[in-house]
This record gives sequence, structure tokens and C-alpha cells, in this order.
Amino acid sequence: MSTYVAKRTIYVIFTLLGLSILVFTLARVLPGNPARMAAGSRAPEWVVEQIKHQLHLDKPLPVQYVYWLSDLLHGDLGFSIVSRRSVTSDVIEYLPATLELVIFAAIFEVVGALIFGALAGRYANRWIDNVVRIATYLAISIPSFVWAIIFQLVFAWWFNMFPAQGRISEGLVLPPRVTGFMVIDSLLAGRIDVTLDAVWHLILPALALSLGAMAQDARIIRSGMIENADKDYIMQMISHGVPNRIVTMKYLLKPSIIPAVTVMGMDIASLLGNAFLVEIIFNWPGFSRYGINAMLNKDLNAIVAVVLVIGIVFAIVNIIIDVIVAYLDPRIRLLEKGE
Repeated sequence: MSTYVAKRTIYVIFTLLGLSILVFTLARVLPGNPARMAAGSRAPEWVVEQIKHQLHLDKPLPVQYVYWLSDLLHGDLGFSIVSRRSVTSDVIEYLPATLELVIFAAIFEVVGALIFGALAGRYANRWIDNVVRIATYLAISIPSFVWAIIFQLVFAWWFNMFPAQGRISEGLVLPPRVTGFMVIDSLLAGRIDVTLDAVWHLILPALALSLGAMAQDARIIRSGMIENADKDYIMQMISHGVPNRIVTMKYLLKPSIIPAVTVMGMDIASLLGNAFLVEIIFNWPGFSRYGINAMLNKDLNAIVAVVLVIGIVFAIVNIIIDVIVAYLDPRIRLLEKGE
């Protein structure tokens, strides 16, 4: 397993290097003058030239990339022309909020997909399966931002069951910032009231963000269970009187979720980039909103940082998924060894 993980890590490093070159180049060749946008439309030309020199925009593109990569290796992502501060500081401030939202959405996605997919597969072509299939069709066909509006309207405004926006209720004192994750920081500070309030604020946006992926994964699990149910080893266990619960949970579900696990990994990683509309609707101060503002204002350093962070998240999730799949199916590890 260690050799398998090491190979995947090497592949990821080269992939991220190629991604950095591609994104850096695209950000530099887009129309518009970042120095002029940073200085303002009424700034004199000498100010624009000074900003170009500070951002190394007056040098050839390969030289600009070398400067940027050297700064990146030292933890410096450059200066944001929108926030007027270090991009590294912006990432540290905004990324934890979106990661916290994505983690809760991932929990909803995985748990919901396993429950509904297993139920539909176990009771295929019965009323439970029909209900799950109709629900998953509905969940997939409606975008996450529409679900966000529906949840906000129904559960926040009509029934007043959940908060409509923000990470925490007004009047509560924020805990000291340690990780940037509101739930973790409040637990570290011993503020259970803030923890429960933060979790309550997370439920609606996380659920809206996860519904489409949850439904898709549930359908994949259902299809896998129906396909594997006719395998000889499953029929043999049933004929020997092994209880259906054990057959389903131990021998049928495990191989059936392997295709879904791969899709889950990509869905979870993509939540980081797809969360911006949900964040806007729920007024969530997250990294996705920051990325959209950077693109609209042609904030080059911020754009490259946002894409790289999303790429790193994809890479980490991809390695984790590869390990999980290799654990579920040892044949993959054997193929890596050439056995």
C-alpha cells in the first residue's frame, strides 16, 4: 500500500506543476491590464508602470512564472489588487469557511448515498426503490442553488426552523480563531452554544450543496447492488441460509460501492469550486465567493491561488479515494505490483 500511495503522490506533484503553469499562463494572457485595474482608471501612467514593475508584469512570461513559483515555495502567493493585502492572508481567512461547508456536505452526500442506494438496491423494483428513484431524479435535475433558495424559503422563512444566512447568529461572541473552522474553534474554547449554533447554520447550505451528488451516488450504488446480486457467490450464500442482512451489508454492498466511491471523491472535491452560488445565497463568507470576485476583477494572483487550492484539494481527495478503492478491492494493489 505504501508503494501504491507513493506512486500516486508523485503523479499528483507533476499534475499540480502542470496545472500551475497552465493557470498562470491563462491568467496572464486574459484581456485587460491588471496594473491599470489595481491603480484605478484615473491614476497617472507612472503609477501604473510602478505597479507593473512590482508585479513583474514588465518581464517575459517565463520570468514572471519563475518569480511567482519562487514566492510560492516560500509561502507567498502575491498581493491581491482587490483586497489590498496578501493573497496568502485571504486564503487563510476564507478557505476554512468553505472547507467546513464542504466537509458537512460530504458527510451528507456519503451517508445519504449509502442509505438510499442500499435501500433501493436491496428492495429493487419495489415501492421503496420507486420512491428513491423518483427522489434521485428530482435531486439531480434541480441545481444546488435552486435547492438553496427552496430550503431558505421553506425552512428558514416559512417554518423558521433554521437560520437564513451567515455562519453564526447575531449576539453570540465569536471564539478565538485557531483553525478558522467555527465548529472546531468553538469546541476548543469550550463554547458548546456556539458549536450547536454553527452546526445549525451549516445544515441547510451543506444539504443544498450535496443533494445532486448524493442522488447520483445513490443511483450508482443501486445499480451496482442489482448487478452483483446475481453473482454466484451471493446466490451461494443465500442458498446456504446466510441471513439477508449479512449478505447485503458484508458481501453485496462492499463491491457495489467501489464505482460510487470514485465518483464520490470527484464530487466532493468539486464542491469546493461549485459552492459559490450557495455561499452567495446564504451569505457565507467563503473561499468560493472570494474566487468569483477575483475572476470578475482580474486579480491575477488571487485567480491562480484559487485554482491551485482547488487543484490541491482534488489531488488530496484523489489520493484518499485511490487508497479506499485499493482497500476495498485488493486486486488493484496486485495489478500495481504486476502480480
